[in-house]
Amino acid sequence: MHQILDYGVLGLLVALSVLALALALDRFLTYGKTRVEDYSDRRSLELHLTQKLHLIATIGSNAPYIGLLGTVTGIMLTFYDIGTSGFDTTQIMTGLALALKATALGLLVAIPAVTLYNLLLRRCKVLLLQWDIRHGH
Repeated sequence: MHQILDYGVLGLLVALSVLALALALDRFLTYGKTRVEDYSDRRSLELHLTQKLHLIATIGSNAPYIGLLGTVTGIMLTFYDIGTSGFDTTQIMTGLALALKATALGLLVAIPAVTLYNLLLRRCKVLLLQWDIRHGH
């Protein structure tokens, strides 16, 4: 039963972490190559810069909830095991440790994702301000 937690919730969190890092790397590379003077319209520049940023923010804001879901599921499975097979301290501690691992991984995914989002958002704002300065706005 605990394999569901390991492969389901923890696997999803690892996949989301990889996705957030890949998206952030894509955005950093895009920002490095973006030349504000190539854009005559600020809105088209803003669309170009903000593309995919919402995905990083969504991962960062939801990863703790996914980790919490894993924790609640792990505790429920542990109580179920206690109810069906009796009180075994080793089994209980193992189940609770696995449950808490989900919360920790959720936070380990969320903190870098939110940090990357904020760094990228700042870089986006700087490029937009450079466009404004260049075009006298």
